[in-house]
Amino acid sequence: MVDGEIVIAREGRLDFDALTERIHPADSRVRTLAERTPASLVVFDLLALDDASLLDVALSDRRALLERALAGVTPPVHVAPATTDAEVAGEWFEQYEGAGLDGVVAKPLDLRYRQDERAMYKVKHERTADVVVAGYRFHKSGPVVGSLLLGLYDDRGALQHVGVSAAFSMKRREELVAELEPLRMDDVAGHPWAAWADEAAHESARLPGAPSRWSGKKDLSWVPLRPERVAEVAYDHMENGARFRHTARFRRWRPDRTPESCTYAQLQEPVRYDLAEILGGP
Repeated sequence: MVDGEIVIAREGRLDFDALTERIHPADSRVRTLAERTPASLVVFDLLALDDASLLDVALSDRRALLERALAGVTPPVHVAPATTDAEVAGEWFEQYEGAGLDGVVAKPLDLRYRQDERAMYKVKHERTADVVVAGYRFHKSGPVVGSLLLGLYDDRGALQHVGVSAAFSMKRREELVAELEPLRMDDVAGHPWAAWADEAAHESARLPGAPSRWSGKKDLSWVPLRPERVAEVAYDHMENGARFRHTARFRRWRPDRTPESCTYAQLQEPVRYDLAEILGGP
């Protein structure tokens, strides 16, 4: 019994979007995608071997057993690389981002397997970007800001929706409603994302409220703002160079920046690195 992660790679990089597409209610669709974008399993822990439970065995010993048990595996099964050399881990941290990885995970060598606990340290890259705040959604608890909708201008001058920033205290959520009130638009007409409710429009632009099987009956409506306010946010990774993979973290307002200056050009692109070099297989 192993612990691991299913991944899909395209052109040598992890592709999270391709992975989410594989979770689909139609069996025929899943089978088609399995042929088009085959998945791999990256194993990083061993929980049981034969009839023996390893939950109370130290990580260092579990790792040794894992490497022996899976010594002969071939793609699409891989054993995640691991090291006790901090210098090597530092090199991985810098290089592997180019293959789509967020960073590295560190665990104590004497750690027993902890079910339903995050007993690890995730060391992630963090960068900042200046983005246009073009709208917000209300919080589920009431008429306060739940999340800010963020945008960047592409090379055609179109404002693309790149993600959200949502981690605020309740007091701050209330303050944001007042701060953003002067920018609030009566309706979405004239807004760069005015076509957000048109499903077809999402095929050619990144807009908030993209339809998906995850949203179901969830209210995807939002409050449009004139795209005149710039904020600095922190992010760890860009997905396919188009959007923030995770929720961005608000840092500060940037009154010294113009919205038009907030483009994709400011984002750092890591040097590409082939995932096969990390996993040791095609």
